[in-house]
Amino acid sequence: MQLTIINGPNLNLLGKREPEIYGAQGFEAYLETLKERFPGCTFSYIQSNIEGELIDALHKHGFSGDGIILNAGAYTHTSIGIGDAIKAIETPVVEVHISNTFSREDFRHTSFITPNAKGLILGFGLDVYRLAIESFTTN
Repeated sequence: MQLTIINGPNLNLLGKREPEIYGAQGFEAYLETLKERFPGCTFSYIQSNIEGELIDALHKHGFSGDGIILNAGAYTHTSIGIGDAIKAIETPVVEVHISNTFSREDFRHTSFITPNAKGLILGFGLDVYRLAIESFTTN
């Protein structure tokens, strides 16, 4: 199974940025854990702080592979372009957020991604990525 994980702005700072919200582990270390846990999956990983690069990644991986796991960070709440890109591709997308965005500031309660995603998983720390993978592998 081919899965692509796309992380948006500031997620390159996981393990350093606001550990009380996002935890103390960097994503690259966690990705190694996922690879060990899901040996039947091949993972592509992209992280960018640039909106257009996230859209380009969705276009590149959106017509091949079995699924995309997307944490668009703050672009979730601002980017109509990312929402439109998900609507335009064929590969299913699961939206994930490490924190419970509904327990945070009001602007984080709106997502331009959710209406076009296969599903939404949030609030379980880095485990949201594992849960998203399981949504693709257990059917």
